Amino acid sequence: MILSHRQIEEIAVAVTKDFNEFFFGPDTEEARLPRGTPIDQFARDYLGLDVSFAPLSPDGSICGLTSYADTEYIVEMDGIQRKIPLHRNQVLMDASFIQPFQIRKLCGKRRFTLAHECAHQILFQMETDKIQEACRRKYSARTAYSLRELKTREDWNEWQANVLGAAILMPQREIDLAVAYYAKGRKLISYDGTFAYWDKVALDRICQQFGVSKTAAVIRLKQLGHLETRPYSEYSDPLEVWA
Repeated sequence: MILSHRQIEEIAVAVTKDFNEFFFGPDTEEARLPRGTPIDQFARDYLGLDVSFAPLSPDGSICGLTSYADTEYIVEMDGIQRKIPLHRNQVLMDASFIQPFQIRKLCGKRRFTLAHECAHQILFQMETDKIQEACRRKYSARTAYSLRELKTREDWNEWQANVLGAAILMPQREIDLAVAYYAKGRKLISYDGTFAYWDKVALDRICQQFGVSKTAAVIRLKQLGHLETRPYSEYSDPLEVWA
């Protein structure tokens, strides 16, 4: 299934609206702060996914996996191959996300990874029954697959999952509210990655509110027309003081 960016945004709007009514209750016209999607509850309580943690790669390069059928994932650590059960409707996250002193540091990365895997599951559920069954038949519960084999067998579209994951984690309506609240409705400006003081403050608060990294927030803000990029040669910050 190949979707346009607009179609993916429409899916995200429908899904997050349904989830918000399920989790927060009916929305009202009362003014409120912007809110990021509580992705753990979204995955577990709304999508019914089983989220667990395991070492997925020796260098931490594999952040998450999900599956649509019971199978096994094979990983080699210190020269030893391990087989990790990977069940239907399960998300496996790398164990680094829950290690001491890493939970807060990796919070944004963990939330985005989980949103990405949720997006894979949502996109899969939108396929026809025939395609879903054909995909599941490619698995064997008695075979352990490498990451490359899993991705080849599932033909996962990473771009679609990234876009949908970001739109679920940072819904357009909530980003609009955040820009109105934290940036007073003005468009943020990035001078080749450098921000003037008040734009930096607004960006930091948006990142905190949505529990995302600066990179993820910048991409989303730019997609939604709330951020523009200019060359660094145009940078000028009236609050900057040189000693």
